[in-house]
Amino acid sequence: MNPHLAPIGVPDPDLLPHVQQLCDLTDPYACGPAEDELFAAAMAETNAWHRERSAFFSALYERMEDDGAPFRAPLVHANFFKRHEVLSIPRDEVDLHLTSSGTTGQKSQMFFDRWTIRSAQRMVARIFEHNGWITPEQEVNYLLYSYEPARDLKLGTSFTDNYLCDFAPARNVEHALRHTGNGHEFDPFGCIAALQRYAQDDAPVRILGFPAFLFFTLERMRALGMPPLTLPEGSLVILGGGWKGHTDRQIGKDELYARVTEQLGIPSERIRDTFGSVEHCIPYIECDHHRLHAPVWSRVFIRSTRTLEPLPYGETGYLHLVSPYITSVPAQSVLMGDLASLHPGEECGCALDTPWFTIHGRAGVSRNRSCAVAAAELMKGMS
Repeated sequence: MNPHLAPIGVPDPDLLPHVQQLCDLTDPYACGPAEDELFAAAMAETNAWHRERSAFFSALYERMEDDGAPFRAPLVHANFFKRHEVLSIPRDEVDLHLTSSGTTGQKSQMFFDRWTIRSAQRMVARIFEHNGWITPEQEVNYLLYSYEPARDLKLGTSFTDNYLCDFAPARNVEHALRHTGNGHEFDPFGCIAALQRYAQDDAPVRILGFPAFLFFTLERMRALGMPPLTLPEGSLVILGGGWKGHTDRQIGKDELYARVTEQLGIPSERIRDTFGSVEHCIPYIECDHHRLHAPVWSRVFIRSTRTLEPLPYGETGYLHLVSPYITSVPAQSVLMGDLASLHPGEECGCALDTPWFTIHGRAGVSRNRSCAVAAAELMKGMS
């Protein structure tokens, strides 16, 4: 068994039995009345947990109005965590501290106890297991479009991409954002050299991280007149982080996937985008039809940009993400700065039945910064 699939217990089994039961579900896309009932019970437990331990959340909970949702879940905007440190556990129980942005800009300060980070990692492992991406018998070569580890680096994207290397043993690992001793720099020629070496090897390649950096690598290959590469069968691309800061050069997802297939030989079904944030660590990973389905451990809503009322399927508004898994910080109901629309599972056409959402962009431009924004600054003058 992969160690990230190992059992993990909630901080207090007497207070959080339904949270434990929900997070122990092994089918990442199970859905139905029983799962909905369990989710509502788990939300009630986690709300009570944070009301008892966080004066901020207790006051917020008492003031919220009933909007007809199946469970009470007061909204906390993700930007709140960029300006405030709010914990529901003692500082000495913090197992991991991550930030959401790079060298500049506002940073979300998120704190995780052992249960919270381990349960989130187990969710990722369940989805990788569901897709057949846990291959302990097969070495792979990694190209990580993220930050090379450095002392005191606490970025959530760097933590996630390095954690994703645990699902297949590494033969080689290369980083696109190289640590220079005074920050990080994007190294397109190093990425190209790594891809050329990997194409001559027999091990599959796993490319993880920011899509913009992958695109700029492909652009540089084309500018240099390089012929297409054929990476070994079983290679996999898992993207995350968006194009923030370089939307003027962003290409559509379908076009990017086609370029990856054309220049690296990886088929479309082996290219997946993801969505996640340090404020809400539930993994949203595309299905083979490239839709971001909600896993069983979360619920997704769309809120009106004018009234914050919940919107029906198909309408665009603020993305609202809910999960009872988190016990360290009252972030079980987070209103994101992303504009999105939600769609019923059957509209996708894949084998999954849970609803899926589409991201349409950010609802702010000047102060809504993230890891991808800071990382994009490193590309200035290098593409």
